[in-house]
Amino acid sequence: MQKFVIHGGKRLEGDITVQGAKNSALPILSAAMLCEGENILENCPELSDVYAACQILTSAGCQCRMQNHTVSIKADTVRNSEIPESLMQEMRSSIIFLGAMLGRTGTCILGYPGGCELGPRPIDLHLQAFQKMGVKIQEESGILTCTTPNGLHGAKIHLQFPSVGATENIMLAAVLARGETVITNAAREPEIVDLAQYLRTCGANLRGEGSSTIVIQGVKKLTGCTYRIMPDRIVTATWLAAAASAGGTIRLLQADTVSLEGILDVFEQMNCSCSHTENTICFSAGKPLRAVRFLKTMPYPGFPTDAQAIVMAVLCKANGTSVIEETIFENRFRHVDALVRMGADIQVTGHAAVIHGVKQLHGAPVSATDLRGGAALLVAGLGAQGETVLTELSHIDRGYDSPELLLRSLGADIRRI
Repeated sequence: MQKFVIHGGKRLEGDITVQGAKNSALPILSAAMLCEGENILENCPELSDVYAACQILTSAGCQCRMQNHTVSIKADTVRNSEIPESLMQEMRSSIIFLGAMLGRTGTCILGYPGGCELGPRPIDLHLQAFQKMGVKIQEESGILTCTTPNGLHGAKIHLQFPSVGATENIMLAAVLARGETVITNAAREPEIVDLAQYLRTCGANLRGEGSSTIVIQGVKKLTGCTYRIMPDRIVTATWLAAAASAGGTIRLLQADTVSLEGILDVFEQMNCSCSHTENTICFSAGKPLRAVRFLKTMPYPGFPTDAQAIVMAVLCKANGTSVIEETIFENRFRHVDALVRMGADIQVTGHAAVIHGVKQLHGAPVSATDLRGGAALLVAGLGAQGETVLTELSHIDRGYDSPELLLRSLGADIRRI
C-alpha cells in the first residue's frame, strides 16, 4: 500500500505548470472513438482514470498510445461494442463511453459505472435521453444492452438537472446522429466547451456550448485532429489551497483563469492575494486567513462541488466561522472526520458544514475516502504541525499527476512510500 508522508509547515515558493484537465480529457478520449484517422491529444494528464479510459478504447479495438502527456488514438479498427465490467468499475466517467459507442457502432453493452462513493449519481438522465434518440435499452443482472434498430436520430432533450455527464453523453451520440438534437438546461461547465471545441475541430456541427441550450446537427463523419486539453481548474484550486494552507507565494503557469473567477474570489475573501493574466496566476497566502461567511456548491458558474473539500481544508485555519452548503452530492463531507482528527473544529448538519477556525492543525494518520477529499487531506497536511501519513492514494492518483513531485519542487516535505 502506498502512502504520503508529509511534514507540514514548510512554506511553498516557486512556479508550477498546471496539468491538463481530467474532466475534459476523459470525454475527449471517448469522443476520439467517433473519428476516422488519427487523433493526437496533447496536455493529457497521466492519471489512473486516463489509463482506464485508454484501456476501454483498446478493448473496443482502437490503437491507443500515451507518451509524455500526449495520447494518440486510431479508431479505424473499432470492432467491439461491449465494455468489460472490470473497466466500467474503474471510474464513474466510464459511462461517457456509452454515447460514443452508440454513435460509432449503434450498439453498446455495459454495466453500471464505478468511481468515488459520493452518493447516488443515477444515469437515468443519460438513458432517458438516449431513448428519445431511438435507443432500445434492456437490463439483465445489472448489464445494459443498448441498441439502435432504426439508427440514432436527433431529438429535443430537456435535462431536469444540468448534468455534466448527461450533456456530454448526448453530445457524443448526437454529432453523428441523423437530424438535429437540441439540449435545453444543458450543463455550462468549461469542460463542456472544451469537448465542443474538439468535436468542432473534428468536423462536428454544433453551437451553444457554454450556454443552457446546445444545438447539434448530425454529420456523416468526423476526422481525427491534433488538440490540446484545457488546464485543470480543480487542480489549480488545489495548489492555491496548498499555498494558502502552508503559507508562501507561488505562480501557476498555463492556468485557465477565466473559469477560475469564482474560486479566486473565494481565496480573496480569505485575505489571499490573487493577480492574474490570461494564463498565469500569482498567489500569496493570506496573513491572517479569514473565514468565508457562506459558500454554496452549485452547477457552473457557481462554486464547484469538486473544490468544496479543498477549500474547507484551508478554512479550518481561518479566523472566524465559515459555513459550506453542499447541494450536489449527499456524501461529499466524508473527509470531515479526518480533518477533525487533525484538530479541525467542524460540525456537519444535513447538507451544511460549520467550520470554526483553529490556530493550528496537527499531523495525524488519515485515509483518502474519495478523490477531492484526499486532496483536502493533502492540503491540510501541508499546513499542519508534525507528520501526516495519508493512505489510500489510489483515489488521489485518479485526478492528480505525481503531486508529490510538484509539491517538492515548491519546497514541501512530502514523500511517497
